[in-house]
Amino acid sequence: MKKIDPNVEEAVETLGLSDVARRRLLSGAGLVSATAAASALLAACSSDNKSTSDDTAGGAGAGDFPKTPKWKFVFVNHVTTNPFFTATQYGAQDACALLGCEFQWTGSKESVVPEMISATNAAISAKADGLAVAVVDKTAFKQPVDNALNAGIPVVSYNADGARGDPGTNRLAYIGQDLYLSGYQLGTRIAGLMTGGDAVGFIATPGSLNIQPRIDGAKDAIKASGKSINFRDVASGAELPKELSTIDAYAQGHQNLKGMFAVDAGSTEAIGKVVAKYKLKGKGVAAGGFDLNPATLTAIKGGNLDFTIDQQPYQQGFLPVLYLWMYKLTGGLIAPPETNTGLLFVTKDNVDPYLTTKTRYEGSSTKQQLLNRSGPIPHK
Repeated sequence: MKKIDPNVEEAVETLGLSDVARRRLLSGAGLVSATAAASALLAACSSDNKSTSDDTAGGAGAGDFPKTPKWKFVFVNHVTTNPFFTATQYGAQDACALLGCEFQWTGSKESVVPEMISATNAAISAKADGLAVAVVDKTAFKQPVDNALNAGIPVVSYNADGARGDPGTNRLAYIGQDLYLSGYQLGTRIAGLMTGGDAVGFIATPGSLNIQPRIDGAKDAIKASGKSINFRDVASGAELPKELSTIDAYAQGHQNLKGMFAVDAGSTEAIGKVVAKYKLKGKGVAAGGFDLNPATLTAIKGGNLDFTIDQQPYQQGFLPVLYLWMYKLTGGLIAPPETNTGLLFVTKDNVDPYLTTKTRYEGSSTKQQLLNRSGPIPHK
């Protein structure tokens, strides 16, 4: 008998043949057949393994993960049409495309909490596979979130997480900026830009816990600075047209202002437009706020805003989908982690990359693209 490849012999051994049949198969004349038999056997084993995996999970899934159902995750938002959340929706969309799931964007256009609660309850009734809720009220969402958890639906909060030190729900994790700290940093920056005088802080919806902690933090920081800054907060409204008209009217009625600031995206954009309209930078008015609306970035480049604060809205859509999907995939063994999406001051010195490249990540483009960078990474 010719020498048999050990791999072939091992494979044939698993066929369970009688000694006579095995010898005949491995004889010189049958060597080709033996090889074919072994190959067929290995292919069959591979097929069996795939079949077992498919029976368990339904076929190939994302990457090396098993196939999953097309889970549906529901985002409950407080200002569903606000341009700030364009990037957030792109983030959720991209995560769903990557993982083979889907999401629904719902809630309220004008931060009406009962409308948000209704949307949350509807998602629970429809047996959503997971919820991401902007918890803008520290009491109203507690029972709905408990109801979802009792029904086996995982819940995370994003962008807003109740009051400082009191999330107001039993959500599994929060994904978003540390809101009070970001407001405190805002106040510190205000104190650094002003020597004293009157300043205003516009807030779209006072009491709404996605932005109220910021205005509270700003006030505390200004007070701690010891400077004679007379800072007051003013409601501007939940939608951009109202914010613009309110801020315009306030600027006209307060000619002695030395500072105009905001704790939400729409109001910040409006401040930039009003400062440009009345040439307030020439009168020594400091101005700044939050988020990366395209008009806000343009105002920074043009010198009408001193700064804005980036809180990574794209991640506030991408990460909740990822975390909910992993929770479902692992049967709850991988729980969503608390995630601070950060704080970065964008000024005239570093605004150019935001302006020269329009991206989904900042909500300024629908295009999918790879962004390359070069040079040292800024650090302290």
